[in-house]
Amino acid sequence: MENSMRILPFSEVTKFHGHVCPGTAIGYRASEIAIKELGSDRAIDEEFLAIVENDSCSVDAIQVVTGCTMGKGNLIFKDHGKNVYSFVNRKTGDTLRLSLKMSIDEMDPEFAEIREKAFSGSASEEEKSKFEEKKDKASFDILGVPDEELFKIEHVKLEIPEEARIFQSVKCAKCGELVAEHRARVENGNIVCIPCFNDYSRT
Repeated sequence: MENSMRILPFSEVTKFHGHVCPGTAIGYRASEIAIKELGSDRAIDEEFLAIVENDSCSVDAIQVVTGCTMGKGNLIFKDHGKNVYSFVNRKTGDTLRLSLKMSIDEMDPEFAEIREKAFSGSASEEEKSKFEEKKDKASFDILGVPDEELFKIEHVKLEIPEEARIFQSVKCAKCGELVAEHRARVENGNIVCIPCFNDYSRT
């Protein structure tokens, strides 16, 4: 791998996210595979694009490793609740779609069982400690799973979204707060923000 394509260590993801968990391990692996398969550097601007279909811990890892962020406009969230991650190298036009093959529960049923008890609030201190151990083990196990066993990896044709645009802000006629022009609505001839428009729509 070329020097410019070195992938940040998983410890950087943990530093950003706050703890080790299977979700960040999945996002890390997705990012690692995408960078390798698409021959892309970590994004400085919008030359690399990620489309995520869930809002889980995995997305934090993708932001850290790929440099794709909501603020830059090269991280697009689709609320599908699916462990699917698509990536685009804008320089080459190459695209990649990754779909997780197994759930965490399938990968480690014992971890799933103790996690349920830990989250229920009924776990003893010993069980809580065991949960943390199993969580870390499950996470680091994911880091070692072969690419093709972890994800269905497809080079597919995607409709590549246009680069982010900067829109003017306008004032909502109701609340007076600024709203991006392209997200504003028209109500009785006045420009209003979505929350105010929704309030009107429900009346």
